[in-house]
Amino acid sequence: MPPTAANGNEPIDSPQHLARFKAGEYIFRETEPGTEMFIIQEGKVEILRKTRGKERRVALLEEGDFFGEMAILEDLPRSASARAVDACALLRIDSTTFDQMVRHHPEIPVRMLRKLSSRLREADLHLEADVTPGSGERSGIWQGKPAAEKQPPAPAKPPAKPVAAAKAKAPARVTPQNPRFVHKGSGTEFPLAPGDKTYVGRFDATTGFQPEIDLREVDTDRSTSRRHARIERREDLFFLREEIGTANGTYVGGQRVATGVDVELNDGDEVKFGRVRMVFHTS
Repeated sequence: MPPTAANGNEPIDSPQHLARFKAGEYIFRETEPGTEMFIIQEGKVEILRKTRGKERRVALLEEGDFFGEMAILEDLPRSASARAVDACALLRIDSTTFDQMVRHHPEIPVRMLRKLSSRLREADLHLEADVTPGSGERSGIWQGKPAAEKQPPAPAKPPAKPVAAAKAKAPARVTPQNPRFVHKGSGTEFPLAPGDKTYVGRFDATTGFQPEIDLREVDTDRSTSRRHARIERREDLFFLREEIGTANGTYVGGQRVATGVDVELNDGDEVKFGRVRMVFHTS
């Protein structure tokens, strides 16, 4: 059942809440007052910011992305402009329907929090790079204290004594050579990342998040979340964990995976991300 508006009767995705814009048409402009956010149902939208008198694109958003959310959270003018790249259908959300939306679509507030967290992290990096003139020290604003003074190097430790070799070696474990997911419908292979963590989902233009395994090619129904799950490698073992705010669920061997709980993956396990069926292989 689709989510309803504040009056409890009308669905949020009803025609009354749907706004259409032509290619090149502005949805809103920088510095204008704002009282609503938008979710893209069809088309693409570019976010523009004016720098030195000229508008520059800072983001390109597609179906499923949202923008203008700060108008819901703060009573401040728009910090950027939004313009339709092609013909767009946008879901218009004002403050009276926002609460109902997040109740029925928990992925939306989680993505909003991640976006805000990303902005704070970027701001923190900029502040850390800001050097106080003449002092050679970072400002330390976000740390809440001035940069620490340099400490003298610790004395070198004497070399450790060699450890005696074990009398008997433990049997060697078979090392996975090619851990990967294989799509059951097309046979497309999705190898795990070389590191310890591999994220599974879809590219999120709003936050810039790019999972190592991007399922856009095989997820034609858009049933997977942008940050759906992650796979952790611990030596020669693999564990799957569903991310917070994931829609449509994750299944291993037909069993629903609880959010935030590690589930071990074995060679030949069938895994379902949303409605995307995969088989996990280690060799």
